[in-house]
Amino acid sequence: MAIALLLLLLPDLFTAVVSTGNFSQDFDLTWGDGRGQILDGGDLLTLSLDNISGSGFRSKKEYLFGNINMQLKLVPGNSSGTVITYYLASNKSTLWDEIDFAFVGNLSGEPYVVHTNVLTQGKGDKVQQFYLWFDPTQDFHTYSFLWNPLRIIFAVDGSPIRVFKNLESSMGVPYPRSQPMRIYSTLCSAKELVTDGGGGFVETDWSKAPFNASYRNFDDKESCVWWSGASSCNSTTAATSPWLSDQLDSASQERLRWIQSNYMIYNYCSDVQRFPDGLPPECDVV
Repeated sequence: MAIALLLLLLPDLFTAVVSTGNFSQDFDLTWGDGRGQILDGGDLLTLSLDNISGSGFRSKKEYLFGNINMQLKLVPGNSSGTVITYYLASNKSTLWDEIDFAFVGNLSGEPYVVHTNVLTQGKGDKVQQFYLWFDPTQDFHTYSFLWNPLRIIFAVDGSPIRVFKNLESSMGVPYPRSQPMRIYSTLCSAKELVTDGGGGFVETDWSKAPFNASYRNFDDKESCVWWSGASSCNSTTAATSPWLSDQLDSASQERLRWIQSNYMIYNYCSDVQRFPDGLPPECDVV
């Protein structure tokens, strides 16, 4: 379906769905043999990693567009060799869609690396990476995906760090707009991503295990839930869902530029070695 037609159909397809954000009701622990736990009556979820296994969970619901917010507290201390993923993904196939946060562990005292990516129809190569401007292990911070038919906004504590626009109709850049996605998160070991914060490689120090991450305050009340092959949204409430066409105001655009100038450490749109025949077309769009 062309994006122009999709936008014409918005009043009949999309609206907000209210959720109380209880982990017991909204998520399933999918692997880890007890290393993942839901606590405090569903208000808190924890994942753990040791030298035997990591752990993970996924949402019971599928979404086709949404404003998804979750508070995470990352692994403290020497977390080198650990990776926390927090992402949206459609059913896995050769043509799946995915929107990613990944938090790459570090030696104690070094900054975490936040990895972001967008995959459409099984193809990615759209990585941007950042350092955080705070210690994400000392307290909970909010990590958000705003995914609507026009753009994807990655945000941290309400500050945008990345925008990926829908340029499918104007430039032929694939955009995730037709496959419903679930929320996933894992805490695992990934040797191919281990880093000491300065570009080197450091093995996981299993004497520090178990490694633990915590989650709270999940919020999907501004979302369109996919159920039995159809959206739960309707035209009656679509008019009260401005998030479906949200874009950054001038203050948010300035905040985005500041974060990218000061904390971005890798941008695929600057990687001429990776793209020797020319950068992807969306890289020309500000």
